[in-house]
Amino acid sequence: MEAFLVSTGVVALAEIGDKTQLLAFLLAARFRKPLPIVAGILVATLINHGLAGALGAWIMATVGPSIMRWVLGVSFIAMAVWTLIPDEIEEDELRIAHRLGVFGATLVSFFIAEMGDKTQIATVAMAARFDTAWVVVVGTTLGMLIANVPAVYLGERLAGRIPMTLVHRIAAALFAVMGVMTLLGAGAELGF
Repeated sequence: MEAFLVSTGVVALAEIGDKTQLLAFLLAARFRKPLPIVAGILVATLINHGLAGALGAWIMATVGPSIMRWVLGVSFIAMAVWTLIPDEIEEDELRIAHRLGVFGATLVSFFIAEMGDKTQIATVAMAARFDTAWVVVVGTTLGMLIANVPAVYLGERLAGRIPMTLVHRIAAALFAVMGVMTLLGAGAELGF
């Protein structure tokens, strides 16, 4: 249950003001069809985070516990710093997906936008940290939806009312706490 709650909360916070949330705003404004956009976000996230979760589980099985503790601890602290850096949407991501219809455009845009993004890296790290990668993937996917579905339905009106700097600082603090706890030995019961 901890893996699910942590992964959901961390990703939901980290996504607020993230590139993919901005992408959700743009897609909603451009297409004005929320259901295929939400479906595209869901499928893209399941695929992307599923691959990230599998990589995290493989890393956990391959790397020794003491090395893993340091890699995860430093990774979470790096995620804390990265969360404080604002994202921008690249026009190439929108151009590539524009010809594929609403669902296809969302699927491709979100999948590309998530490649190497902080929430994908966080999914790898949390899947390595917790013993149940599939629970982490479900949690990170739910976190992505929590942050992006309101963006699709409420668009720009919502964006102006959320204190993005505060949300980013809270998400960064959560990543930092997870990193420090991991480095100090929290998770020893998991073997690292």
